[in-house]
Amino acid sequence: MKAISIREMRSDLGHLDKLRESEGEIIVTRRGTPIARLLPVQGSRNMPDHAALRARMPVMLSSARLVREDRDDR
Repeated sequence: MKAISIREMRSDLGHLDKLRESEGEIIVTRRGTPIARLLPVQGSRNMPDHAALRARMPVMLSSARLVREDRDDR
């Protein structure tokens, strides 16, 4: 973790990515008070495919069947 002032950040803006890689986390300060924290971006999650989602869903009865059973019970 490295703390830098806004002025230092503006002057090193072109090298900010390399600084973040070497330090991991950067705290930006204004007059010694922390105002921002720069962190690495987390990797994105893989989205499951629709077949996998459907396989995890419980099997439900069709609405037509439920309505028919309800009407037959009356």
